[in-house]
Amino acid sequence: MSTQPALRPTELPSSARFVLATDLDGTFLAGDADQRQQLYRLVARHPDIHLVWITGRGLEAVMPLLADPSLPRPDYVVCDVGATVVDGRTLQPLQPLQSHIDARWPGERPVAEAMRDFTALRRQDVPQERRCSYFCEPGELEPQRAGIEAAARALDCAVLYSADLYLDILPPRTDKGRTLQALAQQLGIPGERLLVAGDTLNDLSMYVAGFQGVCVGDSETALLEATASLDHVLHAKATGCGGILEAIEHFNLLALDDPHRAEPVANRTGNASLVMVYHRLPYEEFIEDGQLQRRRPTSPNGIIPSLLSFFAGGQDGSWVAWSIDDHKQGEFETHTPVDAELYPHLTAVRVPLSKAEVDAFYKRFSKEAFWPMLHTFWERARFREEDWKIFVRVNRRFAEAVAAEAAPGATVWLHDYNLWMVPGRLRELRPDLKIAFFHHTYFPSADIFNVVPWRREIIGSLLSCDYIGFHIPRQVENFVDVVRGAMPAEVLARESCAPRFLTYGCAVGMDTVTTRIGVGGREVGLGAHPVGTDLGRIRGLLAKPSVRNNMEKLRREISPRKLVLSIERLDYTKGTLEKLGAFERLLEAQPHLLDKVTLVMICVPAAKEMTIYQKLQTQIEQAVGRINGRYSRLDWTPVRFFARPLPFEEVVAHYAAADVMWITPLRDGLNLVAKEFVATQGIEGGRGVLVLSEFAGAAAELKGALQTNPHDPADLSAALGQALAMGQDEAEGRLRQLYGIVEEYDVQRWGRDFLAAVAAT
Repeated sequence: MSTQPALRPTELPSSARFVLATDLDGTFLAGDADQRQQLYRLVARHPDIHLVWITGRGLEAVMPLLADPSLPRPDYVVCDVGATVVDGRTLQPLQPLQSHIDARWPGERPVAEAMRDFTALRRQDVPQERRCSYFCEPGELEPQRAGIEAAARALDCAVLYSADLYLDILPPRTDKGRTLQALAQQLGIPGERLLVAGDTLNDLSMYVAGFQGVCVGDSETALLEATASLDHVLHAKATGCGGILEAIEHFNLLALDDPHRAEPVANRTGNASLVMVYHRLPYEEFIEDGQLQRRRPTSPNGIIPSLLSFFAGGQDGSWVAWSIDDHKQGEFETHTPVDAELYPHLTAVRVPLSKAEVDAFYKRFSKEAFWPMLHTFWERARFREEDWKIFVRVNRRFAEAVAAEAAPGATVWLHDYNLWMVPGRLRELRPDLKIAFFHHTYFPSADIFNVVPWRREIIGSLLSCDYIGFHIPRQVENFVDVVRGAMPAEVLARESCAPRFLTYGCAVGMDTVTTRIGVGGREVGLGAHPVGTDLGRIRGLLAKPSVRNNMEKLRREISPRKLVLSIERLDYTKGTLEKLGAFERLLEAQPHLLDKVTLVMICVPAAKEMTIYQKLQTQIEQAVGRINGRYSRLDWTPVRFFARPLPFEEVVAHYAAADVMWITPLRDGLNLVAKEFVATQGIEGGRGVLVLSEFAGAAAELKGALQTNPHDPADLSAALGQALAMGQDEAEGRLRQLYGIVEEYDVQRWGRDFLAAVAAT
């Protein structure tokens, strides 16, 4: 987008080459794709070219275009055939020009009443202000024309006809040309520095106002005839933006030596046929003896091994992620091998970020602004413009790195909300690429998402993708809800959610899901792809003697009591406090459970920079202390609380030893812990019971889980009580059903299905 400041009478540079005032449909939005990109780049990058959109659309209908990252941002927007004038950055009325127009308008109701009896007119159901727009019925307009004009004169209004199909009732002395004259006068723009462009008869007023202009190729015949005798008007051969480029040359609006005249050097392309873009590198970096070292990932995150598997067959690929450049480890390496033996043709592309940028972009802004909003805790969100600017700048660096790595026509797979703004910039840099995006976190409905100040920019960027995937159908529909609230969108295809997903059986269920939408002339594929778990890795761990020993040790320590397991990150979205309250109420209501059950809570703390979680950790520790202080006995502690991460080997041992897995997020995109527990129990032939929040995405997929509503304290306690009292046959039957799902839709299946859907777009 153009980044030049909005025009002001005192700010217009004396060296400004010119101001382009252009119609949209058929003009600035039309023409050959290459010529459109050439003009857009010229306007966006040239410091001395300013842009005014001047259109018959209402302001509401223009807003979706402002969210399109491929279009340069206008400095001013003139809408409603000249009746509305706003600043292109703030969308606030330009005063006093707008007030002068308002004072001449009698109001919508008097005009609509006056036109009601003319059967030749049919009111257009499009956004409109300070005007009334009508369709003209062919053959009926001429007999009623004099009456229509007389009725308009009685209200002191103007009548504008276009293409014998449309009619506008406007404030007197209001049309595109007169409003543009007033705008130029108010801003101190000399007429010879203003180029107008259009293609229909309702653009005529711009040309007769005396501005030099261009009628782009394929303009209406009536416009061409009306401007044929005007020496200051060019009839271009090329359509749309190509015609505007012709006019820039014809009127010598750029100097021959202007450096922006030449087409920018083509972006460098790489050899990677698949580019993975993730917030984490495919290896871990650590400092040892003052030197930066690398090792294979030790995190239990099963997604990284799955994504790496797509490069195991020798496919040329790149993995783009950020890495901190602290200038202490010597020259920063932007390209490093990942594993020469396993992935000989995969290169890690390290996007250098300072620690301050990482803290702002990821640890502060993403977690304090977007994370709470995405999980429907919008009141916790903190939006800061300065952080947003860093977020956008970092995303642009990612896009530029990807553009340089991808081979012509390559597939780019972007991951999660930290990279929302990459698709828009990447589409501008490399329109040849197939861009896919997977949203790992929950995606809320419009009434939540719309609190984001930059929602239109974010959605505009995402709609530059060819395909967008979410975990479950509900999240897809929430995204469609947001899109339809931001811009005109058409649902092109839908399919049933059953039998793959629950429909009405949980809070996040849906009966049908949108699989393709049309927006702004583009089609975007959508799909539900819940991430699976890595069963092979879990099988391997369960075969290790150390894991078997840990399992037996846990069982001995807890036996004969039942082990209720809770594993989650420290986060207010996980329902940890609610879980502790429910456990306390259950012990109070069912005293026979005292000394019969132990709750083991493993709560992985956040990075120390994420101070927003400090209060929550204190509250959790206080709740644990209260319960243990109230119910503990010499040989029994009701809650065992561990505020530290455990190696995945120990986590798997806990999964195998547990009788009940208690997962209670207030809102969650999916929840892989649930699947890891099911996989472990299924491989072991166990009969552990999964108690799962119906607000976790996995609830829509994991049929057989015992669902609970974490927002209902009574239900939360009752579900745990039911799980503890469940008979062996029911528990085994539920686990068989769950394991069948987890086994069939593992993490490899997830990746294959997603890329197959992308390839089909």
